[in-house]
Amino acid sequence: MNYKIDADTIESLKKAQKNEITEYHIYSKLSSFIKNEHNSKVLKQIAQDELSHHNELKKFTGTDMKPNILKIYFYTFISLIFGITFGIKLMEKGESGAEKLYRELGNKIEEFKTIAKEENKHEEELIEIIEEEKLQFVGSMVLGLNDALVELTGTLAGLTFALKNTRLIALSGLITGIAATLSMAASEYLSARTEQESSRALKSSLYTGGAYVFTVACLVFPYLLFSNYVLSLVLTIIMAILIILVFNFYISVAKDLPFKQRFFEMAGISLGVAVISFIIGHFVRLFLGVDV
Repeated sequence: MNYKIDADTIESLKKAQKNEITEYHIYSKLSSFIKNEHNSKVLKQIAQDELSHHNELKKFTGTDMKPNILKIYFYTFISLIFGITFGIKLMEKGESGAEKLYRELGNKIEEFKTIAKEENKHEEELIEIIEEEKLQFVGSMVLGLNDALVELTGTLAGLTFALKNTRLIALSGLITGIAATLSMAASEYLSARTEQESSRALKSSLYTGGAYVFTVACLVFPYLLFSNYVLSLVLTIIMAILIILVFNFYISVAKDLPFKQRFFEMAGISLGVAVISFIIGHFVRLFLGVDV
């Protein structure tokens, strides 16, 4: 090689080379697990790109790098549980340092210019054409989560001071939540049915209902676990914030959407409704003279 690269840069290239061979194994594993033929072909193409990058870097480092086994299993597991688009994009977000190094070296060495171009554009284009059902029904999941968080957080907060009995609050919350789940799923089916075929409309309603009933179960759980109604309400609000946090993080990674704005918007609406309902429950109890 005629190119003079300093020792620190060589070490950085070795780390990048290790990442490339690790990602080659991740994409290869995922391609063998995925039943969708189109997605499997896309993942195999990305895997070959990563292997090619590893081999290019080997020309400069002069060494073979072993993959990070823990990272392979972690991202494979994440991708299979939460979807390949989420897993891949989460992994790629951690590789910005390598891309920056490739761009800098690309100003002097032609091989790195090619690698940088493929890292930035080619992989993004391939990832975008991955067909994944979860992401096609994100709107339905958002609908279910939003409605459940706003309606049930408010309902439980109102019932907390109105009833002051965790068992009664849990019972009322579950009945309200299950009824609302069925209502939401049916409404989503009828709404989607006007624009889509029956099978897709049914899936849309199931995603909406599934997200709703999952949220209901999480929010009611503290009232089944503890006898102190104030503690249960606090834990329910914490649970609501955690659901909003996790879901918005998922969406922000999988769909490349801003995280902070969506999180604070959802949290603000849910907590605002909870506070108003809490106050209403307190005054309704005083006005009606109910003593449970």
